[in-house]
Amino acid sequence: MPRNSSSVHSRIMSVILENMPKEAEVTRIEFEGPRLAIYVRNVNLLLEQSHVITDIVNLLHKRIVVRSDASVRMPESDAGDVIRKMIPAEAEITSTNFDPSLGEVIIEAKKPGLVIGKDGLTLQEIIKSTGWRPRILRAPPIPSKIIATMRHMTYTESEERSRILRDVGERIFRPTINRASSVMLTPLGGSREVGRSCILVEANESTVLLDCGINPGSHEPDRAYPRLNIDQFNIEKLDAVIISHAHLDHCGLVPFLYKYGYDGPVYCSEPTAVLMTLLQLDYLDVISREGGYAPFDQKNVREVVMHTIPLKYGVVTDVAPDMKLTLHNAGHILGSSIIHLHIGEGLHNIVYTSDFKFGKTMLLEPATSVFPRVETLITESTYGGQGDIMPNRTVVESKLASTVNETFKRGGKVLIPMPAVGRAQEIMMILDSHMKSGSLMEAPIYVDGMISEATAIHTAYPEYLSREIRDMILHQDINPFKSDYFVNVTHPSEREGIVNGGPSVILATSGMLEGGPALEYLRLMGPDERNTLIFVSYQIDGTLGSRIRNGVREINLIGPTGKIEAVKINMAVESFEGFSGHSDRNQILEFLRRISAKPSKVIVNHGEYKKCENMAATISSIFKVKSIVPDNLETLRLK
Repeated sequence: MPRNSSSVHSRIMSVILENMPKEAEVTRIEFEGPRLAIYVRNVNLLLEQSHVITDIVNLLHKRIVVRSDASVRMPESDAGDVIRKMIPAEAEITSTNFDPSLGEVIIEAKKPGLVIGKDGLTLQEIIKSTGWRPRILRAPPIPSKIIATMRHMTYTESEERSRILRDVGERIFRPTINRASSVMLTPLGGSREVGRSCILVEANESTVLLDCGINPGSHEPDRAYPRLNIDQFNIEKLDAVIISHAHLDHCGLVPFLYKYGYDGPVYCSEPTAVLMTLLQLDYLDVISREGGYAPFDQKNVREVVMHTIPLKYGVVTDVAPDMKLTLHNAGHILGSSIIHLHIGEGLHNIVYTSDFKFGKTMLLEPATSVFPRVETLITESTYGGQGDIMPNRTVVESKLASTVNETFKRGGKVLIPMPAVGRAQEIMMILDSHMKSGSLMEAPIYVDGMISEATAIHTAYPEYLSREIRDMILHQDINPFKSDYFVNVTHPSEREGIVNGGPSVILATSGMLEGGPALEYLRLMGPDERNTLIFVSYQIDGTLGSRIRNGVREINLIGPTGKIEAVKINMAVESFEGFSGHSDRNQILEFLRRISAKPSKVIVNHGEYKKCENMAATISSIFKVKSIVPDNLETLRLK
């Protein structure tokens, strides 16, 4: 009998044992977060009779993985030699590591398809020959420090990771007292505002958070962070945190939860898991350099990494006794997700768009609009106002090129502050394309801050990019993020020389001028009227970027000696909306027209007050559906 049978729900246990052939020799059954791991001595039998596991999955409606018992695994050194002989050299393996706690061999390769083999045959042969279950990871074409660090961490601390997954599984599959009969929703941030997105969803037996972000435009705790200090929020009863994407206004406060005792899972897409860590660590770095207060530390970020369970799009996953989660492409940034929650046995379905783009860009495919069921839709309204119509992409690209050319002609330079993720990669490809075509004067494109690291992460997950870019990386062996025009800034000491040099475009974080190298360039370039500052992303109210965009022309910045300096903004200031990763008003309404399952209720959030109200009224008028704009802390009964 499996050694932890007392902790496994009796029905799950009996179904597995009744349907598993005795010859498979089951030794134990473990929880691995939202799935069950069955350890057997005769794994070859189950490879040959794959229908056995399929039948059990259909009976339990649970995800199952089969692993070999430690007693039948080949010694690691011998297994390594066998595996290297099986895999063609063209696969370009970069590392092979063994995880005894899960019985996995983690193979990182530049060409994972050659490791997998046709129809997965090579993987099956590895299992049959060695007893180790292979897990294949893509080696980024551009090396990524954060990916390497995270992979090393989860590998070296695999026993702790296994403990976490077991605890998560115990909680997900715990016996329930009541079937789900009610669903409550409370915005803790992000309603009638942009920033600190956080939504509490409660059913009879389950509680989850959708996003947990900060407001980078506010330094007052009551406005900067979600309202987690209310009686209704009990961190000990929290089953899961689900993160839509890696921008700090959606994930920036997740480490804080672990600081105050949360020990549960974080669910997000694979790229989001990496980008989220990158941006949280950068947030700490910026605050440290500026002498500000950070609500968490690096240890808490590590806890997030260890507790994160990455999911692929379209995979249905149990996250609580009466909640199932599916992530879908949101088209906003790499790995951004529309969250679909199925509550109870068909009781209620929530679709939370978070930030989404219902239109194709050079970088990403448009957001998904196909869902099996939707009763409540929660949609953003960042650009939901009456006049929020994005210009044609070709037109706005032409205007960008024209503005850069005019700046170069008068001997100036262009500074484009931007988020490291999404806009940066899009603008890089646009500038590169226009320089190659001759419509933009050739000049160095300096890339500073986290942009280079974020770009490396993009190359590691080509399956999340647009079809064209995915094809270039996977099938043509072309890296679209490499160009002779791109120059990585490797040290802050280079910045002054860049500003004193010839014409150039400088891409630097952060997008809202709330920190990062963009502030140093602004201090050096601002007084020179030959230069141009170009905004290509949304500016949250209260941020320095928003104030400059709205006409402020004298600001205070920290100088090289650490003293505050008054800086005059004599440089030209331009703003181009057409590059946004958000849906504009027409795209939001088109999404409502196209959505496969019509909602009975629409909740409008993530927008300025008037834009939320206007979008809600328009949705009610056009689609004849109840549309609501709740306040933060206003609890809605959905069922």
